[in-house]
Amino acid sequence: MNEAQLDAVNANGLSVDKVQELLTRAAKEVDVGLLPAAQIALAKDNKIVLSASFGEAQDNSLTCIFSATKAITSAAAWLLIQEGKLSEDEVVADIIPEFATNEKDQVTVGQLFTHTAGFPMAPFAPLEWDDYDARMSRFARWRLTWPAGSKFEYHPSSSMWVIAELIERRSGMGYREFVRTRVIDALGLEDIFVGLPAEENYRALPCAYVGDPLTPDDYAKMGMPVPPETEVTEAAILAFNRPDVRAVGVPGGGGFATASALALFYQALLHGGNDKATLWPESTLQDVRRIRSGDFTDALFKKPANRALGLIISGDDSRRFRGFGRTNSPATFGHNGAGGQLAWADPETGLSLAYVTPGHDRNGIRQGSRGVAIGSIAAQCLA
Repeated sequence: MNEAQLDAVNANGLSVDKVQELLTRAAKEVDVGLLPAAQIALAKDNKIVLSASFGEAQDNSLTCIFSATKAITSAAAWLLIQEGKLSEDEVVADIIPEFATNEKDQVTVGQLFTHTAGFPMAPFAPLEWDDYDARMSRFARWRLTWPAGSKFEYHPSSSMWVIAELIERRSGMGYREFVRTRVIDALGLEDIFVGLPAEENYRALPCAYVGDPLTPDDYAKMGMPVPPETEVTEAAILAFNRPDVRAVGVPGGGGFATASALALFYQALLHGGNDKATLWPESTLQDVRRIRSGDFTDALFKKPANRALGLIISGDDSRRFRGFGRTNSPATFGHNGAGGQLAWADPETGLSLAYVTPGHDRNGIRQGSRGVAIGSIAAQCLA
């Protein structure tokens, strides 16, 4: 811990020992040469109380945060919901008629946010977003894998493409423009991008795969099933090293941010905004954190899904299976991203955490264990 970090720790009532433990743990994979870079940040009371960059990362480096983008897209949609321009109970096809084909005419807006819409693997090529006819053709060709509302299965990107279209139709603005002007610029978070401008590409750390994947025998020895194959392939992840893909602003997984900016975004989700703007009243904040997924469980671990309106809620002692540390409060909310990106806020302590890295470990168990360890230490950093 350097002198500036120590001063910030003491000034904000953090535990010196826990913060040092957190920094050591966050640096571990970089120090041993597994990950090329990482950043970590803690925030409280709408300010950064700890930040650090490791390896190739500079303090202004941007990392693709992948599915942590879902919270940003969702938070933009909350504005339309609280303004009465969009409702969870609406049928998607009533707003986007092109979506009504192949029995999708019963899918509701709310089901898109909770991964209960029934089309988890519907394909969409990012560069098609800016071709209106191509994206409408995609929506029309999609088919349900199972009846809408009948189960939970994570939709890596498909449902968020539809939410982006809903934002456009109900706001009268382009999706990226709406997110930028109504959320990111309003909060003064200049180091978050959903749609990376060409002039910012020099700051973006390239995604890289590291380590060796586990074999089916490895999983069997641990008594675990082999994770199912999804659209989150190495080719899909590495496509975000291309400026044209970065520029799209994939609503379910294409944002770029520094760890500090992401931690401050979660402070805004705790407080409804910051000294720049108040965006969401307390009534909205309480409602969007209400679990809507009922008794549905995830397919891999059979643990409660705990899905709110575009967020994941920590909940019970199985919270580590949902991407939180073991020591978070049950009220903690957030949304992590592929490659081990961490993003959450804990209403009981007022702390928010962001950890980002461009290194994607092929050993999913090791990557998951890292996230649980970092999250567990971070949640205990108040003295």
